[in-house]
This record gives sequence, C-alpha cells and structure tokens, in this order.
Amino acid sequence: MQTSFTEAQLRDPDTAESNRILRTCVHCGFCTATCPTFVLLGDELDSPRGRIYLIKDMLENDRPATPEVVKHVDRCLSCLSCMTTCPSGVNYMHLVDHARRHIEETYDRPVHEKALRKVLSLVLPYPGRFRLALLGAMAGRPLARFIPGASVLAGRLRAMLKLAPASLPPPSAVERPGTHRAVGPRRGRVALLTGCAQQVLAPSINEATIRLLTRMGLDVIVHQDQGCCGALDHHMGHHDPAMRLARANIEAWHEEIRGKGLDAVVINASGCGTTVKDYGFMFRAEAPEVAARAAAVSALAMDVTEVLTKFGYAPAREKPGLTVAYHAACSLQHGQRITTLPKDLLKRAGFAVKEPAEGHLCCGSAGTYNLMQPEIAGQLRDRKLANLDRTRADLIAAGNIGCLTQLAGGAMPTVHTVELLDWMAGGPEPAAVAAARAAKRAAA
Repeated sequence: MQTSFTEAQLRDPDTAESNRILRTCVHCGFCTATCPTFVLLGDELDSPRGRIYLIKDMLENDRPATPEVVKHVDRCLSCLSCMTTCPSGVNYMHLVDHARRHIEETYDRPVHEKALRKVLSLVLPYPGRFRLALLGAMAGRPLARFIPGASVLAGRLRAMLKLAPASLPPPSAVERPGTHRAVGPRRGRVALLTGCAQQVLAPSINEATIRLLTRMGLDVIVHQDQGCCGALDHHMGHHDPAMRLARANIEAWHEEIRGKGLDAVVINASGCGTTVKDYGFMFRAEAPEVAARAAAVSALAMDVTEVLTKFGYAPAREKPGLTVAYHAACSLQHGQRITTLPKDLLKRAGFAVKEPAEGHLCCGSAGTYNLMQPEIAGQLRDRKLANLDRTRADLIAAGNIGCLTQLAGGAMPTVHTVELLDWMAGGPEPAAVAAARAAKRAAA
C-alpha cells in the first residue's frame, strides 16, 4: 500500500510505525474471512481491510476523526484474528491502537458516551471500586428488563446489568502483597499479575495458580505496587492512564528483577498477557532506561500455560472421565500465538479435549466490548455457545476471565484452564467440575 505521510508527520514515532504497517498491507482481503464483525455484518468497512483504508485516510490527512471512522473502528473487537490470517504480517493491533488514540484526542463523543468511558476507566482497573460497582449492579439487575427504549445508552445499561453476577466471592487473602514460598526445593522465582476484574469476579483463578506454581517449586511474588495492566484504557484510546498503569507494573517488576531476580512474570488472564508482552513496544519512545525496563518485563511475561510447560507440569490424580470443550481466547491464540499448550496440558491432566467449530471467531467479550457494543457481542456469544454446545462436552475451559464471564450461563459450566490443572495436580475440585458431574449423573 502506498502512503503519503510528510517528513514532519513521520517524526512522530506512532505515525512512523503506522506508516510502516500500512505499507505492509497488500489489499489481499484474506482478513475479511476471519473477521467476526465482517462475518456478521457483511460491510467492507467493518473488516480489517476497510478499517485500514479509513485509518490511512484519517492519519495521512492529519484530520479529526469523523463519525464514520469512529463507528467502524469502535466496532472492531481487537480480536486480532486478522493478524493470524494475514500472509503479509500486517500488525493491525498497533495500527488500530494508534487510531483509537487519535479518535479520543480529536473526536467529540456524545456526552453520555464520554461519561460511560470515563466511568469504565475509573472503575474497572481498580478492584475495590469494581466490587462496589458490581454490588450496585447486582441490586439493580432485576430492573434491567424495565429500562425502556432502543437507544444505544439503554442497550448498554441493560447489558451492564445483565452481565453483573448473581453473587460475588469474598476477596482472597492470597492476592495480598507478599511472597508465596515454594513447596519443597525451590526451582524458580516468578511474579504473578493478579489482575483487576479477575480478583473480584473469580479469585479462585489466582488461588489455583499460586497453589499450582508453589507445588511445582516456584516462589510466587505478588508485588504491592502492581495493578491493572492498562489494557482496558489502552484499547479505549486512553493513552495517559494506560501508560501510567503499565509504568507502575514495570517499576514494580523491575525492582524484583534487580533484586532477587525473576524467571517469569506469570499472567493468567490472556487479555492482560497480550498487553504486558507489548510493553516494550508501548514504551519504545520513552527514555532509554525506561524503554529497557519495559522491554525486559515484556521478555519475561509468560502465560501461565507457558510457565507450566516450562517447569514440567504433571498430574497427581487419576483421569477424571470428563470431556472439556476448549475455548481459545482471542488474546491467547491470536494475540500471543499460543494455540497448542493449553490443550496439551489438559490432555496431559487426563481430560478429553474437544474444539468447537469456528474456534477462531471471538466470543464477543473483548475487554469492554460487550458493554459498549452489546448487540454485536450478544450475537457473537450466541454463535460461540451454539458451537460449544455441539461438542457435547461436560464443561468449557478458557484462559481469560472476560471470555469466562461472557460465556457463563450457557448449557455448560465454565472454568479457567488453570483451575482444572490445579485440581488434577492435587488442588480442590472446582465448582464447575462439581456442576458438570452433577449434570452427568442427572442425564445418566
């Protein structure tokens, strides 16, 4: 693709990178076949290729975003399926992130939308605030069906109340700052990103991760200064808040690297993992010392399945006689290109593993997407659940809290992959397994 950025424009690092990305695209259109929004809507502008044309025109002319550009970029899930498909290696992720920042800096959104985005930015990355917000949403959940109108705002309010859980688990003590010591001889030392929303919605995921890693001989560090990875703000185009959150993590883990050292920064929410692995890129134009620290953290960032494979996961129980439908989170299969490790580990643990049709398509969660674009997200959820149901498995396993929340309430219980692996290595039985077994007994 030919571009016509000026020399002055190209002095901006983000514009220079977008120019390089645009020039990589050869207009082949392979991306359209695997783009969820194009598959659903059939609009070229709701495909990666169409969005690339819109973004190119906006950035080259250095003009404010138009309503048309905002509409179609906002509809992008950032599932990154297009990057897996692309034969030319177009880094669509960095291009659309640049576009989102430009939109937020140049486009005047409606008041209610600006307010909602601000609330999400101020609440979701902070577990304490998020817990309070969910308690309020839980109280208002029965009222969702009484919210009138077909407006965008009404749809979003209904979606937020519908996604609120029926109950919340209490905060977990294992997520407090400190060191969880290895059981037996120490084989390594890792830091764990405990996340933000995950701490509130499913603390059992971090509990299972820590039990499993310490049982495998790893010291697990929860640093007092770490927090949200910044992904939620980053993908809404909120550059400064995202960088502030990421910088805090980089400094926290740099302190550990410089001190006793780290073998890995372990991440058990794949949406967070994709972002932390990109810290080196996000901070590439910062002061050399900061850029080097960010790159070092990115190099150490590993999904929990990578760590378990590296340190030789082994089950301790007999095969459970259960079939798992493995849902590949987009951030894991497309963002991090981790496709076989989770399935291999589940099989090693003794589960029969099935994969649904259209496994490359997003479930519709995508960070805040199911709140901001509830209609499209709902269609993708229904499509995904139908494909999962056709596997006739006993339960659904996934490696991302957003996907687990989105897919909850279907015919099969949902559970994080690491909870199943922890159980088979000696940990407690997950609630989802108990539910699956009860369903099997009832059907027998």
